Parts: sequence; structure tokens; C-alpha cells
Amino acid sequence: MMSMFDLDTEDTEEKTAFRAQVRALVWNETKRRLGIAENEHPHSPNALAPTSAAALRVHLMHLQVATEAGKDAQDLAADAAKRAGRAGASYADLGLAANLTRQAARKRWPGTVGTQWVLCLLTGKSHPHGAATQVFRSEEKAIAAGLTAVDEGALDNDGAVAAVVVDSSRQAVWACRFDSGTLGPQEITLPEDLQSVPATGQDGHGEWTYRWQQHITALLQDTSG
Repeated sequence: MMSMFDLDTEDTEEKTAFRAQVRALVWNETKRRLGIAENEHPHSPNALAPTSAAALRVHLMHLQVATEAGKDAQDLAADAAKRAGRAGASYADLGLAANLTRQAARKRWPGTVGTQWVLCLLTGKSHPHGAATQVFRSEEKAIAAGLTAVDEGALDNDGAVAAVVVDSSRQAVWACRFDSGTLGPQEITLPEDLQSVPATGQDGHGEWTYRWQQHITALLQDTSG
């Protein structure tokens, strides 16, 4: 998590150099749009007579390009915030990375945190089963991956025999298990005591996984018997 690191928010030589690169990029694009070669005059926004018509034309184009660059940077930041949120970042983490307060980060990127779906897989044909998890950015992709894993698991002794998709509130939103009758995945409804899924590493996750294994093992024995 980002908050675990001591991020340097003060100006550094590297940051100053980076800002200079951005400014140069905007200025060169301004000249390009005006048909002025990079090595031709003016060499900087301050190299024109302040009140000339030529200066007005250049500065307005410079403003236009800088505005577009700022919008592009905001879009990039929003996309990065979404990806960080899907990776487990909190609003405090986003604020620290963007030099904002937690409240400001939540206001700027609402709905960014907690937008990941975790696919839990139970593997192996017999007890004790193994377990694996995958993280997805959409519920549909997580469910599709779960169906595929269980469907293809029939071909492998160590393949998946059951799957559960968990939303950001740690609630199971979908589940399936292998059906020996149809030789494919069958969607199921989990018992109430399995619908709340602690995150990996949290207290209770191991106990939940054990009870899930017992539930799936019982279902597999019922259909094979």
C-alpha cells in the first residue's frame, strides 16, 4: 500500500527537470501548430514583444495547448486512480500520491476505491482442496473466468472444482461448482454463513475457506454417489 512508504512530496531536482520537460513539450507543440520550426524564433514564450499581434497569437495558442495537456494529464490521473483503487488502494493512499487530503481524493475520484472483484477458486478433485484467487476489474469478467476455470478443471486432476466471485464489500455475488452429471459448471447459491468472505490474510479467511471446502466436497459426493 502506498501509505506504507515515506513519499517525498518536496521539490527535487528530478521533479524540476520533469516539469521543464513538460513545459518544453507544450511549447514545441504550440510552435508546431503555428508552423514554426523548433529551432526558429521565438525560442520561448517570453521572447516576443508583450503587446504585439504576433505575441497575442502565440500566447493564445500556447494557452490552448497547455489547457489540452492539463486535461490529458487529469484523464491520466483519473485512470491511474481507478487502477490503484482496483489494486486495493484507499482514498488516503490516493491522496498521498496526488498530494491531496483523503476527503479531496474521494471528491475528485468518487467510486474509485473498492471497485475490484475477487475470484476465489477451489482446486483439486479430492479433499483437501487447494485454493487460488484472481482480481478482476469487472464482475462480468470475474464470473466468465470462474466458469471457464471450472469447465476446464474437469480435464485436470488439479483443476478448479468450484468458484466464488466476491465484490469490494467482501460479499459473494456469484458461485458455481463442477457437476459430474453435466460434466460442466453449475451455478449455486452459497449458504448464508459462506456469503461473507474475509479477505486473504484477514482473520477468518482460513476458516471460511475450510467451510467452503467442506460444502463443495459434500456437493461433489452427492452428485457422484
